Amino acid sequence: MKSIQIELKQLNQNLNNMIATENPILYSAAKQLFNAGGKRIRPAIIFLISKLISKQSSILTEQKRLAEITEIIHTASLVHDDIVDNCDTRRGINTVHNVFNNKIAVLAGDFLFAQSSWYLANLNNLNVVKTISKIIIDFAEGEVQQGIKSFDSLISIEEYIEKSFYKTASLIACSCKATTILNKSSKEIQNDFYLYGKHLGLAFQIIDDILDLTGLSQNLGKPAGSDLQNGNLTAPLILALKKKSKLKKMINEEFQFERNISEAIAIIKKTNAIQKAQDIAEEHIQLTIHILKNKYPYSKNKELLSITYYILERIH
Repeated sequence: MKSIQIELKQLNQNLNNMIATENPILYSAAKQLFNAGGKRIRPAIIFLISKLISKQSSILTEQKRLAEITEIIHTASLVHDDIVDNCDTRRGINTVHNVFNNKIAVLAGDFLFAQSSWYLANLNNLNVVKTISKIIIDFAEGEVQQGIKSFDSLISIEEYIEKSFYKTASLIACSCKATTILNKSSKEIQNDFYLYGKHLGLAFQIIDDILDLTGLSQNLGKPAGSDLQNGNLTAPLILALKKKSKLKKMINEEFQFERNISEAIAIIKKTNAIQKAQDIAEEHIQLTIHILKNKYPYSKNKELLSITYYILERIH
């Protein structure tokens, strides 16, 4: 992503300035997650779409601010996610609630959501405010759905996809659309990039869930098998459930023994469920590629395509 290296570097500096607060504990808690790094995939997508749809291949100041807002919202959601899922580490460092406590972590997450709302309002674009505000509603909806379906062996793949949209894809879809609104793009282009973000986000989540079973802890940003442990039933497990009744028994018992997690992973790996989940992710990736290739010249969108392929390559 050579063409946006300067913008990504500036983004990191601006994020530190944006979360500045006079309260040292809140600042320290918020900074904890930014220091944990992350690939900044969401801002990179916003920057690349901005360049793709601009006649001068430039990025507006408002689009740069949108990228920062998106990353703050994403980070706020991780703070709250880690509390709900009781994760001790995130990207190799202790989580906010682990360093401080749950109360401080909740407040730090709320603080970040409030900061993002303030900067969003200052864009002075009502359509963008409406579009981005929808993300925060969807996050809450996704968390509630996940909580209701915790350790529910009757969950369907459709319910899983819906929850994945709320928790992951909505952020990418809405921020992609907001990027085009700031450019005063046509409704057709707005819709194209909303769908691009939606399918990319769904693929990203499905692949994340596959990696939770097949990846190494240091590459995941959280302990392997943590989804199962927390009762978050994901695509590979849901697809394997139809063939292995023992999994249902283990879920109903809420994986009460530590060995149950590794045993469940071994059972899932013996089926074709991981491959089937991968196929679903690939379908979503193909839809994003179709949007990009059919309407936009390769010379302008090759970096955006490379991010799309990178998301798929994470499982290879």
